[in-house]
Amino acid sequence: KREGVLQTESGLQYEILEAGDGEKPTKKSTVRIHYHGSFIDGQVFDSSITRNEPAEFNLEQVISGWTEALQMMPEGSKWRIAVPPELAYGDAGFPPSIPSGAVLIFEVHLIKIIW
Repeated sequence: KREGVLQTESGLQYEILEAGDGEKPTKKSTVRIHYHGSFIDGQVFDSSITRNEPAEFNLEQVISGWTEALQMMPEGSKWRIAVPPELAYGDAGFPPSIPSGAVLIFEVHLIKIIW
C-alpha cells in the first residue's frame, strides 16, 4: 500500500530503488547479483552483501518470485521485492532458515547478466 510499490498479476510486489539502463535477463540467463533477504519483521535470513560476495544464479534455478522479478529488471537496477509464499517456498518452507508460509523481502541489485 506504500506509494511507489507495484504489484504483478502473480502477487509479487516490487519497488524500484535504482533504475538500471542495461539489458533485461531472460528466463534462461545466469546473473550476478547482490541481495539482502529478510522476513517482514526485518530479521535477516541471508545476505550476499553481508558476505561481501555477489552471488551467481541461473533464473531457472531460483524461486519463481526471483525469476519473475529479475526478468523485469534492467542490468544495473536495484529493487526491493516482496515475494509471497506461493512464489517462494510455500507451505513447505526451507528449514531451518525459512518457515512455512513465509513472505520474503529482498533488496536485489542486478549487477550483470553473465549469459
